[in-house]
Amino acid sequence: MDSRLEKIANVLQQQAGATVEESHGEVRLYLGADKIVDTLLYLRDAQEFSLLSVLSAIDFWPQDHPRFHVVYVMNSLTQNLTLQVRVPLDGEAPRIPTVTGVFATANWRERELLDMFGIEVEGHPDPRRILMPETWDGHPLRRDYPLGYEEPQFTFNYKEIDLRKPYVKE
Repeated sequence: MDSRLEKIANVLQQQAGATVEESHGEVRLYLGADKIVDTLLYLRDAQEFSLLSVLSAIDFWPQDHPRFHVVYVMNSLTQNLTLQVRVPLDGEAPRIPTVTGVFATANWRERELLDMFGIEVEGHPDPRRILMPETWDGHPLRRDYPLGYEEPQFTFNYKEIDLRKPYVKE
């Protein structure tokens, strides 16, 4: 681990109770949802991590405790450092506080969390769906969301699939 990231990780272990993991040269910090705003403020102001390049989630279904990890990837352009901060959330009514006060770019990405994963972002200034219609039922990036796909046609199965099409008369 880079010595600069090691110092930051040590501070966040003491201040925010973060746990640290390194894998394939990437440093990950895991912390509670109640610590995310203060942690990102510290990284932005004290450590020059001025770019929030990724804000998304990972669904670990059927695991439920935690089911989701909300992932923040922070970049320090002046120090050429990258740090990943993860917040594990249980599957039953997942919630996380908004970080739009720290990074304005979090606005639309937090709306995607609600829309695609069903993760509620508390205190968000505009908590509307952003990609799916308001009447849409469900959250498409959840692993338990039904796919409802159609099998592709090839030369070997063309006739079999063609018979299931709605234009075929019985």
